[in-house]
Amino acid sequence: MNYRHLYYFWVVAKEGGFARAAERLDMAIQTISAQVKALEQDLGHQLLKPAGRKLALTEAGQSVFVRAEAIFQLGESIPDAVAQATSAPAVRLAVGMSDGLSKLASHSLLRPVLGTPALRLTCHEGEVEQLMSELALHQLDLVLACQPPAKGSDQRLTSDRLMVCPVDWYGPAAMIRKLPPEPLMASLARLPLLLPTGHTRLRERIERWFEAHQIAPQVVGEFEDSALMALFASQGMGVFPLAALGADRLAPSLRLRLLGRSEGLYEEIHGIRSRRGLHHPLVMQILSAAAVHPLRY
Repeated sequence: MNYRHLYYFWVVAKEGGFARAAERLDMAIQTISAQVKALEQDLGHQLLKPAGRKLALTEAGQSVFVRAEAIFQLGESIPDAVAQATSAPAVRLAVGMSDGLSKLASHSLLRPVLGTPALRLTCHEGEVEQLMSELALHQLDLVLACQPPAKGSDQRLTSDRLMVCPVDWYGPAAMIRKLPPEPLMASLARLPLLLPTGHTRLRERIERWFEAHQIAPQVVGEFEDSALMALFASQGMGVFPLAALGADRLAPSLRLRLLGRSEGLYEEIHGIRSRRGLHHPLVMQILSAAAVHPLRY
């Protein structure tokens, strides 16, 4: 089969006639008509028939057109496929983040690799146990968690403490402005509080810190997502804890105001990786940047 003849037939069928096909192909009508007739002779069947001022497909023509459509649509995709194949391959990095982890602090840890050319970054949030399973199955390259892996785990994982950061308390500016001058503990004892959910390591540290300072908190909301907690606080619901790293970027945008810093209360971020992560260049770059700039206060 002459595929040039097939192509002319395909254009005529899509345009609905020889005149419009000739205009699209910038060719003479007689030339295109002759090419289509040659295809009909090769196949032994009429492919087009008159339909008023246009042409319609015969039953045989419809069968040929369906296959020609598949052939030439595939052909039109070849330039894009070639461009994609010859361009720089994507550099993939899959990162898991445990529930309740400060997104701003996590972003700061990932910042050294965000300018990587052709980076394809995937961030997945979940509970620590779930993320550890995905890491073991090589679905993740790195997990950022508020705690190291459980001791005695049969998974071959490596963990590094990347960040130790103090925890500040923020609230809506209108609420903070009304407070009289008083110690942070006194304010936390009488203000509505938004806290991370109970299964997070930061919540455990906050509870111990409350007990040490004899604070009976008025908890009005619990959140797995720190960004969502900040959003509810900005709407006047209460005061919430936030890792100091990166807080200066969040507070102005949500009209939040600093209430104070809880001395002795810290959030930790651990970088956990499997054997495959030991050789991932971007993972190594993140760990190296954290080692040089440990982000501790």
